[in-house]
Amino acid sequence: MISRRGLAVFTIVLIDVVSLSDAWKQKHVTNVAVTPPVDDYSTSITHQNQPTSRRSWLANAATATSASTLALMMIGTTTTTNSVASAAAYEQPQEFKNVGSQAPLPEGESAPFRTLSNSGGIQVKDYRLGFDNAPVVKTTSRVDLQITGRLLNLNGVIFYSTKNNKKEDGFGPEPLTVSLGSGQLLPGLEAGLVGMKKDGIRRIIVPPEQAYSAFPNLEPQPTAVEDIRALDSVLKNPRRDATILFDVQVERVK
Repeated sequence: MISRRGLAVFTIVLIDVVSLSDAWKQKHVTNVAVTPPVDDYSTSITHQNQPTSRRSWLANAATATSASTLALMMIGTTTTTNSVASAAAYEQPQEFKNVGSQAPLPEGESAPFRTLSNSGGIQVKDYRLGFDNAPVVKTTSRVDLQITGRLLNLNGVIFYSTKNNKKEDGFGPEPLTVSLGSGQLLPGLEAGLVGMKKDGIRRIIVPPEQAYSAFPNLEPQPTAVEDIRALDSVLKNPRRDATILFDVQVERVK
């Protein structure tokens, strides 16, 4: 089945061929008065056209037909492209247009680190705030924590993780349970925990003087031999930065 566009192209091509045929019959051998454009000439000139062969006429007809068809195809393609683009812009949902400009950042990524006041340089960043009505960690709370400790000087090598502490029943990692304010936990880590809620996740950066450089025997303590060596390689080398990064999740607040 021929489309409307194809029928229109065929009709125009047919008209061009018929018109050229009539012209060939009328102008096969004629005397034509040619008037040049208005210039310095004051007279007209007359000349006799050379007889035109049927082969030449067919070549000219083919050239004219091809040019007409090409022009129509170009116009049709441009119109179709513009129509499709206009339709797509019209039908595109508004939320798709806003992607990349209004999409929210992942939870916690929009907030930068903040330095705790009067803490000696402890920095914290919340990735999850925890339950709304959950109790808040205070300076005297007893807490169950899931912790991962990293050595920043060694490109974030993990030296401690409660994931390696298996519970007696075999289900899940054993949390680190400590009482704040009792001298069990590193002072910098303890200060960074205050204000968290149950199920909250926070990243805490503890400077050396608030961590193992000044308190080498406080929790959390690595147990695996390779983890102990990694921590010692930083603490026993004064040229290395002993800043510690802790990722902490609060499981329980008492």
